[in-house]
Order: sequence, then structure tokens, then C-alpha cells
Amino acid sequence: MNSQTGAGRSILAGWFRVPFVLRMAGAIALGIVAGLLLREQAANLVVPARLVLRLLGALAPPLILCAILRSLILTEASGRDAGRLAFILTTNTVVAITIGLVLVNVLRPGEGAPLTVDEPSSRGAPGAGVLDLFPKSILGPLTDQGSILQVAILALVLGLALRRHRDHAVRTVADVVDLGFQTFLRVLLWVIELLPIAVFCVAANIAGTRGLRGFGPLGAFAGTVVLALGLQIGYYLLRVRLGSRISPWRMLAATKEALVTAFSTASSAATMPVTYGNLTGKLGVGDRSASLAALVGTNFNNDGTALYEAVAALFVAQALGIDLSLWQQLVVMAASITASVGAAVPEAGIVSMTLVFSAVGLPVEAIGTLLVIDWLLDRARTATNVLGDIATACLLEGRTPKEESP
Repeated sequence: MNSQTGAGRSILAGWFRVPFVLRMAGAIALGIVAGLLLREQAANLVVPARLVLRLLGALAPPLILCAILRSLILTEASGRDAGRLAFILTTNTVVAITIGLVLVNVLRPGEGAPLTVDEPSSRGAPGAGVLDLFPKSILGPLTDQGSILQVAILALVLGLALRRHRDHAVRTVADVVDLGFQTFLRVLLWVIELLPIAVFCVAANIAGTRGLRGFGPLGAFAGTVVLALGLQIGYYLLRVRLGSRISPWRMLAATKEALVTAFSTASSAATMPVTYGNLTGKLGVGDRSASLAALVGTNFNNDGTALYEAVAALFVAQALGIDLSLWQQLVVMAASITASVGAAVPEAGIVSMTLVFSAVGLPVEAIGTLLVIDWLLDRARTATNVLGDIATACLLEGRTPKEESP
């Protein structure tokens, strides 16, 4: 028994030593092979993916709430710089979402995509009863409709997450908010470890029921997102060219380390020290501008994420034959802006996308299909987020040389 336990731990440790990106790529490859072998029976592999989405949907509201509160409480910006920063960040995000919405409305990549949401059929799938053990919201088990099993699972998960912070001193409101954020973030990291399993199931389902051609619409979606991100990058370069003393090309050359780190880690927060170092050490940006852009911008300036969520919402709506009105698209814009604030967390796009979809009545289950390509697009949009922070620092510097700045 001990040897079996040791072997199991060894396999688990080996699994976690494999880089996450390789685990995701391997899950897609194995899922395609499994789907082609199982064919229609692969449709039964829906429960793990829906379970992950349910967990993410339950985590999203409290995590985003704590993230926004934490960002607002801890952010130190005042006076003229705060006003300029707010203007730059707001216009950047609005432009990003507008680019995404215009491209999706013009190119219409979702039309004809064989995307369906067949939630009732999953009830007959193996293990479907497991879904009922997990609530759709954190407060769900505490209502009249919650079950004692859901209460117990909620207590177990939050209790395990809080063990690391059991000696955490709580003296101020900021401490309470930070404790909530760290707790929900810990649970999110656990859920993220399940993503390769969910991606395997989704890839197998697509390959088994639609063949390799079923991945074509995802290619159109990815192409639309990449094109939109490219246009947003062009907007950054143009704005820096017109509003900063720093050349756009010099900006890219001096901060390439931060951009590569953002793409490789898919985390704006992890890239933040590199971004700050490149801005002050290689680009010659003043400490004040670098601090506001890199430290504050990481929490508030997530243009790539907001753009991605807007494109995803309209893509799914087109695939399901749902015509979103202009007003609903404005709601998508508002929800994307709100959800992206303070969203410098792992897999932020998928987490906050559940809120965007709910805002306009789109089925959250449809996000499952996007999991196959999201892990790669996450890196592209994170690099765009970081470039937005870098461009913001250059714009805060303005056209006045550093030594003449107040």
C-alpha cells in the first residue's frame, strides 16, 4: 500500500513539474485522438468541462469583487497624474473593445459555427450527478435551495484555502479584502489545475462529434482575436508616437524582455517587476510614470482581456443564432470594462467572461468550446495588456524630457 501511495505521489509530482502550457497542448492532442477513436461516444465526455466552468462561474463574482475593491483600496494615485492616468486607461480600454466589436460585426466569424449548448443531455452522461454537488454561486448553498452537501463542500474548500492564512492578522478593512482575495485566488489556482482535463474532454467531444473540421470555427475566432489585438497594438504605437517624447520602436526594443515574459507566463502580475525594470532601467522613464503605469496599470489596464471577452461574447452569440442589439453590445462593453478591472489573475479571461456572458443572457456553458484555444490566446492578450502598461508610462512622460519633468 505504501509503495502504491509513493508511486501515486511520484506521478502527481511529475505531472506538476511539466510546464502548464505543455500540459494543455498535450491534453488537446490526446483529446483529438480520443475523440476520433470514440466518435459519437465522445459526447459523453462533457461533465468534467462543465464542472470546471461551474466552479469558475461560482468563483468569478467574489474574486472580481475582491480584486476591484483591493485595487481601489491599495492604489496610490492622486492629483493631476491620477486624472491623466484615468483618462489614458479609460480611452485605451474603450478603443480596444470597440475594435473587437467592430471586427466581429464585420467579419462575423461565429456564423455557421457548429456551436451548441446541450445542457440537458449532460444529465445522462457518466458522472453527471457530480455537478449537483457543486453550487453555481458561492452563496448558493446558504439559500433555501442549497443542500447540506453543497454547504459541506463549500466549507471544506474555503477551509483548506484559509489554512495558509490562519495566522494572517486582520486589523484594517484592507486586510479583510486582501484575505478574501488571497483565499479565492487560492481556490482559483486549484481549479486551473483541472483545466487540462476539461480541455481534453472538449477536444475529444469536438473531434468525436464533428471531426477535425469542427476546429475550423475556433481558428476563425482565434484569427479575429489576433487581428483585433494587432490593431490595438497599432493604436498604442500611434498614440505613443503622437503623445510621447519616446519613439514607439525604441519603446518596443527596450521592453522586449517584459513582452516576452508576459507571453511566456500569461500573467501581468508576474511580469510587473520586469516591466518596471525595463521602463526605468532601459527606457529611461521616470520613476513616477513607471510606478503608476506598471503597478497601477497592472490592475486597471487590461485592454487585451476586455477586447477578448467582447469578441468571445459576440462570437458565441453569432454561433448560437442570437442577434445582440446595439444596446446589448454596449452592455457587453460595460461588463467587459468592469470585469477586466483588477483582473490580473491567472486565466482572468475565462473567469471574468462568465460575468460578461451572464450580463447579456448568453449560456456560460458555451465557454467550454473556447477552452481549446483560450490557453494560447491568453498569452497574446497578456502581452497586449503589458504593452498597454508600457505605452501608458510613455504617455505619462509626455513630450517633456525626463530631466525637465517636475
